[in-house]
Amino acid sequence: QLREMRQQHVVPDVISYSAAISACEKGGQWLLALAQLREMRQQHVVPDVISYSAAISACEKGGQWLLALAHLQEMRQQQLAPNVISYNAAISACEKGGQWLLALAHLQEMRQQQLAPNVISYNAAISACEKGGQWLLALAQLREMRQHHLMPDGISYSASISACEKGARWHEALG
Repeated sequence: QLREMRQQHVVPDVISYSAAISACEKGGQWLLALAQLREMRQQHVVPDVISYSAAISACEKGGQWLLALAHLQEMRQQQLAPNVISYNAAISACEKGGQWLLALAHLQEMRQQQLAPNVISYNAAISACEKGGQWLLALAQLREMRQHHLMPDGISYSASISACEKGARWHEALG
C-alpha cells in the first residue's frame, strides 16, 4: 500500500510507515520492517515511539537481539523515550538470544526510567534466566514480580520450574 500511495502522489506519514512496520513485524519480516524504518528517515518522516517499538519487536521475532538493542539505543539518541512495549520487545529479544544478563539489565533500566514492568516484562526476564541456567535469578524475578503486585501466570511458573530443573533444584521446583 505504501508503494501505491507514492504512485498516487500521496506522501506516507508516520502513521502509514508505523502501520507498515507493524505489518512486517506480524508477518515475521524483520528485514522489511527495518527497511521501512530506514525509508522513513530517507523520506524525512521522523519515526516515533510506535515506529521504533514495532521495529524492535520485528527484530525480537526474527531472533535479532543485537539489532533490537541497537534500535532501542537509537530511540534514545533520537530523544524518544522507550515505553513498556519497547522494553518488553528488547527484553524478549535478549531472552530469545540467550542474553539473560542483558535481559535483567533492561528490566532494571525500565525501573530507572520510571516505567513499571508488567507480567510480559518479568516473564521474558524469567525465561532468559531459565535459558541461561540461572535458577536463583529466575526465582528472584518471580518473587520481585509478586512484590510489585503482579500475578504470575503459567509462563512465569513454567519458566521458573524449568530453571530449577536445569539447576537440579528439585526442592525449589516443588516449593
